[in-house]
Amino acid sequence: MILFGNPEKQPVAEAMRDFSQFLEGRAEILASCRIEKCTLDVLRDCDFAVVLGGDGTIISAAKDLSEAQVPVIGVNLGKLGFLAEFSVEEFKRMFADIVSGAAPVEKRMMLGCRVSQGGCEKFRSKAVNDVFVAAGPPFRVIELKIAVDGREVASCVSDGLIVSTPTGSTAYNLSAGGPILDGSMEAMVITPICPHSLSFRPIVIDAAGVIEIRFSRINEGTTVSMDGQVSSGLAIDDVVQIAREQSSFLVVNNPMRTPWETLATKLGWAKRPRYVSESS
Repeated sequence: MILFGNPEKQPVAEAMRDFSQFLEGRAEILASCRIEKCTLDVLRDCDFAVVLGGDGTIISAAKDLSEAQVPVIGVNLGKLGFLAEFSVEEFKRMFADIVSGAAPVEKRMMLGCRVSQGGCEKFRSKAVNDVFVAAGPPFRVIELKIAVDGREVASCVSDGLIVSTPTGSTAYNLSAGGPILDGSMEAMVITPICPHSLSFRPIVIDAAGVIEIRFSRINEGTTVSMDGQVSSGLAIDDVVQIAREQSSFLVVNNPMRTPWETLATKLGWAKRPRYVSESS
């Protein structure tokens, strides 16, 4: 087992010390560090990776852990925690079930993004939640053309575009009015950001599709970003290609709650209206 977290954050540093003590005699800890400190060889020797923090920490770790196919146990020390499904108390209480395989492990798809110009690759990265094009400064609307598998889909005048995984459907995609997908699905969501159109609605396509974005008008600060963590500036003749990444990442699900219960408790999804008779 391996522990990941940011020791510069006091609550995380304390949790890492507490978890190290808790795991004594229960599991062998191969490393306790930041994800960037671990080599792929060390990761491949692990049965599980316990990631302490919020969803951002898990997203950072998942990109490396996906290559080693190490299941992620997310322990929430952040604010929301969709991927960080366990509280500290839940992890300790269910530890025996987790390591014995009683807790379900779910495979989640990822996205790969490639930016090219004149046929030459300029940039490549991968994403857990989403790849999005943001208009950027001076914050005028941009115009882009979307194609799937070489066939033109639509032109879009907007503040940008989001391509989301099912995992990321509850992140930026949801805020922009996109649909919620079950995390285990194999699909991609294309969602415009503030489109200059009343009829441009988000669409869901098969995970095997290849999305290509070209530009008719952009800003000096227009960028493409992966999970809001890695970004690259764009030029007018750049081509952004987004497709399913070959590797997936594994998440240990909390057997005490369903994804829909998480949506309801953390985002108030499907909450009943407050009727007059009930409020009086």
